[in-house]
Amino acid sequence: MAEKVVCVVGPTACGKTKLGVELAKALNGEVVSVDSMQIYRGMTIGTAAPTPEEMDGVPHHMVAVADPEEQWSVARYTQAATACVEDILARGRRVVLVGGTGLWLDALISGRTFAPGQSGGEIRRELEQQFEKEGIQGLWAELEQVDPESAGKLHRADTKRILRALEVYRETGKTISAHNAETEALPRRYDPVKIGLAFRDREDMKALIDRRVDKMVEEGLLEEVQALLRRGLPRTATALQAIGYKEFLGVLDGTVTQDQAIEEVKLRSRQYAKRQLTWLRRDKEIHWIYWEKERDFDRALRLSTEILRAHGLC
Repeated sequence: MAEKVVCVVGPTACGKTKLGVELAKALNGEVVSVDSMQIYRGMTIGTAAPTPEEMDGVPHHMVAVADPEEQWSVARYTQAATACVEDILARGRRVVLVGGTGLWLDALISGRTFAPGQSGGEIRRELEQQFEKEGIQGLWAELEQVDPESAGKLHRADTKRILRALEVYRETGKTISAHNAETEALPRRYDPVKIGLAFRDREDMKALIDRRVDKMVEEGLLEEVQALLRRGLPRTATALQAIGYKEFLGVLDGTVTQDQAIEEVKLRSRQYAKRQLTWLRRDKEIHWIYWEKERDFDRALRLSTEILRAHGLC
C-alpha cells in the first residue's frame, strides 16, 4: 500500500510555506519543497524561499540544493526529491510536500519514470543542428511518420516538445506517447492528501502579490541579482529567467527604470498565479481552503487538521 503524504498547494503568495510548517510541527513531519526555483542557492529573496526563521525548526528538503548555473528537469527533481521522501518515511516521520510547481508535484507523487534522453546529449545536439539548418519542416514530417499521436497533440511551433519526442524515438525506438501510456498505467508511488490555499476574491490575491513584490524589493532583490552576476552567472541561465530576476536585469542594463521593473514583476507574478490556479483546479483531489480578505492561519490549521483526520493522518 502506498504511503500517505500531505500536500500543501496553491498559487504564489497564498501562505503555503507557513501552513506547511505548522502542519509539519503538528504531525511530527518534515517539509519537502516542490518549487522549481527554490532549489537554487543564492536566490532566497526573489523566490520567496523559506528563511530559517520561517522554517521554525522544521527540517526542509529540496531548498537551495543546486547552483544557479544548473538546469534541473522534472526527472532530475523527482529522483532527488524521492530520495528525500523515502528517507523521511524510513525514519518514521510524516512527509509534507509544499509548493506550487504542479508538474513536479504530480511527477513526485505518481513515481512516474521519464523517457531516456537529455538536453545536451548527442541525439539532442543532432536534432538541434538539423533544426538550425533546415527549420522545423523536416523534423515535423518525421514526427508525423514515427509518432502521429504526438504530432496530433503538438503545434508546429512547439519546437521544444517536437525535439523531445524525436529524441526519445531515435534513442529508444519507442514513441514518447507509448512510454507515457505505460508509466501512467502504473499505480502511484504515494497516496496524497492535498490541501489547497487560495483567496476567494482574486482582487485580494492580487493585492497581496503586489505587497509581497514591494517587500522583496525592500529586502534587496536588486542586490541579489547583482550578486548572481558577480559570481559569473550567465544572463541566459534558467535561474535568471525567473520572475523578478529577468526584470531586474533590465534595471542593471539601464533599459528600464526600477519602478517599471517592479510593475512588470507584479504583473508577471499575478499572471503566474492565475496559471497555477488553472493547473490546480483540474485536480479534484484537492481540499480547498479559501482566505477571506486576510490569511487566517489558525483557521486554516484547524480545517487542515480536520481534513487530515478524515484521512487517518491525525
